[in-house]
Amino acid sequence: MTTHLNSMHLFFIILLLLLVTQISHTNSLPTKKDIQILLQTKSSHLDDTAGNLNDWANSTTTSPCNWTGVSCDPLTLSINSIDLTGLTISGNFPSNFCRIKSLQNLSLADNFLTGSISTKQLSPCSNLQFLNLSYNLFVGNLPEFIPVFKNLRWLDLAQNNFSGDIPSSFGSFPKLQLLSVFGNLLNGTIPSTLTHLTELTRCELAYNPFTPGPLPADIGRLTKLKNLWLPYTNLIGEIPDTIGGLIALENLDLSNNELSGKIPESIGMLQNVKQIELYSNRFSGELPMSLGNLSNLIHFDASMNSLTGLIPEKFAALQLLSLGLNDNNLEGAIPESLVTNTKLEELKLFNNRFSGKLPEKLGENCNLEEFDVSGNSFSGNLPSLLCNRKKLKRLIAFNNRLSGNFPESYGECDSLTYVRIFNNEMSGNIPVSVWRLPRMYLLEIKNNRFDGAVPSAISGSRELAQLRISGNRFSGEFPVGICQLSELEVVDASQNRFSGELPVCVTELRKLGKLDLQENMFSGEIPSNVSLWIHLTGLNLSRNRFYGEIPSELGSLPDLNYLDLSENLLSGEIPSRLTNLKLNKFNISGNNLSGRIPVGFDNDFYLPSLIGNPKLCSSHLKPFRPCPKTKFVTWFLVAFFLILCLLLLLSLLWFLKRKSMSTAENVKPSWNLTSFHIMSINEHEILGSITEENLIGSGGSGKVYRARLKTGQSVAVKRLWDVNAKKGRLSSYQSEVETLGRIRHANIVKLLFSCAGEDLRVLGYEYMENGSLGDVLHGDKGGVLLDWQKRFKIAVGAAQGLAYLHHDCVPAILHRDVKSNNILLDEEFCPRIADFGLAKMLQLVDGKEESAMSLIAGSYGYIAPEYAYTMKVTEKSDVYSFGVVLMELVTGKRPTDSFFDENNDIVKWVTDAATTSEDHCSSLRHLMDTRICPTSSDYTEMEKVLNVALLCTSAFPMNRPSMRRVVEFLKDGKDICFPGTSPKSCGNKS
Repeated sequence: MTTHLNSMHLFFIILLLLLVTQISHTNSLPTKKDIQILLQTKSSHLDDTAGNLNDWANSTTTSPCNWTGVSCDPLTLSINSIDLTGLTISGNFPSNFCRIKSLQNLSLADNFLTGSISTKQLSPCSNLQFLNLSYNLFVGNLPEFIPVFKNLRWLDLAQNNFSGDIPSSFGSFPKLQLLSVFGNLLNGTIPSTLTHLTELTRCELAYNPFTPGPLPADIGRLTKLKNLWLPYTNLIGEIPDTIGGLIALENLDLSNNELSGKIPESIGMLQNVKQIELYSNRFSGELPMSLGNLSNLIHFDASMNSLTGLIPEKFAALQLLSLGLNDNNLEGAIPESLVTNTKLEELKLFNNRFSGKLPEKLGENCNLEEFDVSGNSFSGNLPSLLCNRKKLKRLIAFNNRLSGNFPESYGECDSLTYVRIFNNEMSGNIPVSVWRLPRMYLLEIKNNRFDGAVPSAISGSRELAQLRISGNRFSGEFPVGICQLSELEVVDASQNRFSGELPVCVTELRKLGKLDLQENMFSGEIPSNVSLWIHLTGLNLSRNRFYGEIPSELGSLPDLNYLDLSENLLSGEIPSRLTNLKLNKFNISGNNLSGRIPVGFDNDFYLPSLIGNPKLCSSHLKPFRPCPKTKFVTWFLVAFFLILCLLLLLSLLWFLKRKSMSTAENVKPSWNLTSFHIMSINEHEILGSITEENLIGSGGSGKVYRARLKTGQSVAVKRLWDVNAKKGRLSSYQSEVETLGRIRHANIVKLLFSCAGEDLRVLGYEYMENGSLGDVLHGDKGGVLLDWQKRFKIAVGAAQGLAYLHHDCVPAILHRDVKSNNILLDEEFCPRIADFGLAKMLQLVDGKEESAMSLIAGSYGYIAPEYAYTMKVTEKSDVYSFGVVLMELVTGKRPTDSFFDENNDIVKWVTDAATTSEDHCSSLRHLMDTRICPTSSDYTEMEKVLNVALLCTSAFPMNRPSMRRVVEFLKDGKDICFPGTSPKSCGNKS
């Protein structure tokens, strides 16, 4: 009975509690006033064009707890959070939301909100705990937080356009844990009052043009700080000793500033630090011994400073993933303790003064991927165990004093893609297994003492693009296996001891751009069937024993501008077709050539290129003998023919003059025609093609016409907009002429000629049968380019063209308008970068390459985010635009396709998909163009390209790879990491 009564009592107690809770819930439901605040604020402050807030019912009787972005407390059911992140809303700061007294969280990040925020607007929000306004378009000064926001724990204002100072009130948040204002235009000083934020765990002020100033002296007060992120903030002076007080710090990034002095010993007190980034400053002195105490450190980079002294032994023994000390003045030997590191993946010690031998067992117990010790004075052997774990990709050790043999163990390193060990003293045979490494892209071992033969097994190195083995003692015949390397672009085997005939099949290397075999003992005839060498720019066969005639077919190579056949045993006449070439270097001296010197070479300029051929004759050049005089009849016929031509020419001129007077009295007759390639053309033929029926396109710089010349050749003629009607177009003309007129590359469109009159500017290019990439992807030709392999070929080719502009041109050239419409396709879908009207040559400013622009150049959807507010152009601006093109190739979508809704774009669409899913690879497939029917291997390649695109379009320029690295990534996808991981793992400073 007692038990029954106790049960009844318990039942009534529970019932009473439920009743009280229900009454409490009823009393705490969102009030009609709160619902009205939501609806009125939405209608008066926000523009929801995408309709993402359509479920906000226009009724005061509907509970808002299930509305998009609105959350309620699970116990009281009062509104405690409004999170409209990424809903593409626009408008002004909706401060009225803060009139909801129960509101604790307000997140409006990743939208298109504009205007400034005043202190008055912000004051109703003083009860908030979480305020996130990042990635919007706010401008003006940062608002003062008055009254004091006593409960605020999270303040994120990053990636807007705020300017001016950080207000003093920012140091008055007693509970603030995160302060993020990176990526704005703040140009005041970093206030010392920020050190009052003793609860702060994350301080992110990076990428702001602050007035130069030091780190706050009492920075060590922030004992709970875990992330101090201050790159590109114009810091000067020394790191204060109080830095050691940051005992909770995990990430310290002070890179890309002007900090100087010594790295303080107190840095060794950061027991929890995992990453230290100090690169690109002006630090001097020695590395502090206390660094060896940082047992949790995994990433350390102090490169590009003026550090001196040795690497501390204890520091070298840390279990680092990456160590970057390049571009300093460090010296001495590498500590043997480095061998004990079992986690090392990246070691960069290049451009220092290190000496001695490299540790013999380096790499034995770690997954080393990148090893760069170039530009030092190391001696002895290369460590044979560098690739012990079969992970090594980049081996760089040039400009040292290394000796000994090439380690045979490297022949089992199938991961190797990039080897540069030139300018050393290494000797012996290269193991056969090394020559056939399957992923090798560049092998540069020139200026050593290697000997032996190059085996035909080199045919196994199918990815090889550059073979640079000059200045060694290689001998024997040149391997026939090299003809199977279809990716070869550069072959430099000069200054060796090769003999025998050059394999005829070498003419089948379609991508070959440079062939240098000078100073060997080759014999036989020069192969004549060279029609496939359409990309060859340089051919040097000098100082060999070639005999026979010079192949006249060389004169038909479209890009050849360097030809040296001197000091051989060549005979016969000089082919007159060679005069068709636009040669920067021409030398056929020291042979047995005979006959008349062609008219194009019969002048003093070419005299040094012809001497040493005693059987040549000339009409006036000394010391050559005079050519025999022709018979009188021949002279008579020639004179008669010239007179006849003169009469015909006079008649034609009279006719044209009459026609011009009657139909085009206002046309100016003075033209300046400049040809950059040998071709038969005149200005009348050009101007006659500029008609509406020949129009094939129109763009920002002018209209493009197809001209069919009398020779049967088709060319693309671009008439720039009238220079008097649109200011600035003259510079566009000059930019294209100055840029394209001096460069030659297989993936850059050829400028054939320019024609300038008083009020007309015309440029002529090679005609591209398949139009632009934009046309075939998005236009009427949208069904043409559905095959993935064609798209991938375009991606690699376009990347190579941009890499040439950025890395091989001096000074480097920035395109500034990379987009799919400026990538043209020939009949085989080989890409050409085109339209250099906005191109700029990069100038060196205080040791850094940059160019400041007075206006925003480029095309909507392709412009890098930092360009709009910094007005600074670097090569990373082109990299971003190219990343957009890669996304177009994979997805088939335009950069601003209507598919993304009005306020979105392809970069955000792809980035969101990649960063919000757990499995990147499988999750990216739904982004791919549904018009393609890819194989499983195609899917893998498409995923790789999409990940390269994500790297290229990183929000921060420093995280984007160089175009040279992009080319490597496209050819070897294993060197790619996903954006969204740590800055160290995905960052790239190349």
